Amino acid sequence: MAIPEKSELIAKMKSGELIPYLGAGALEGVKNVADGTSIPADSESLILAMTGGTPMAPRLMYEFPRAAMHLENKKGRSFLERFLKKTYAETDWSDAALHTWLHSVETPFIIDSNRDLKMQTLLKDRAHNLIVGAARLAAHPHRFDIYEWVDGKYQLRPQDLVNTALPTLFKPLGSPEPKPSFVASDADFVDYITELMGGFAIPAWIKEKRINKQYLFLGMRFTRDTERMVMSDMIYGASEDCAGWALIPEPTDKEKRFLTKKNVVIIEQDWTSFLKNEVLQAA
Repeated sequence: MAIPEKSELIAKMKSGELIPYLGAGALEGVKNVADGTSIPADSESLILAMTGGTPMAPRLMYEFPRAAMHLENKKGRSFLERFLKKTYAETDWSDAALHTWLHSVETPFIIDSNRDLKMQTLLKDRAHNLIVGAARLAAHPHRFDIYEWVDGKYQLRPQDLVNTALPTLFKPLGSPEPKPSFVASDADFVDYITELMGGFAIPAWIKEKRINKQYLFLGMRFTRDTERMVMSDMIYGASEDCAGWALIPEPTDKEKRFLTKKNVVIIEQDWTSFLKNEVLQAA
């Protein structure tokens, strides 16, 4: 299938026909203001940040949820939550170029599979909804909380009182604010994906909004089961003609097979080179 012009993709994002879906690579270039180190986002960098730089056994280094489960079992759930909160809410990070640009485009719906605060911080200049994924909640029918940014703060909203006309940021794997909530360890993903497949991890109005939509995957890789399984249910109901496009500079054979099955076209570039000129024009 032909790849649209970049200007057409941008127009589709502005109209809401094309939904940006951010992965770990979307945070490329974001640095710790104090020491210049990169923000941990992918599995390996998160594991090393969690252990203070010490590699774990190869079977644990394979994927962050596996390593997180191991340390949760040894040190408790609070250890994992403190680590993610300190990493993303208590460290001063530089601006994120892709997030700043998406904010200027004013796309009405974004899915962000990272746990950082960059997009939330930018959106504080306008009213918006925030959906935060959650896991392992006792006596709770859903795996998300919905907030509305109003009067300079987030207010919890039940599904039937959500202003669905507002721009919406969906963070399925959680966020440290307004209340720390994370999908991080193996046990979290088992629970979250089970409820996602059952329809309890996505608000009803989002299920309607996403019908026949397309997606632009920015900084996403699909080499691990967790990313593939979450993505598969997030984009359920996507356009049958083409579910969207994934910017992956050197896709693996596994990624090619998976995305072909999902009717997603691979663009063999990274987001920085693909959007470089259009960022300047659209800003």
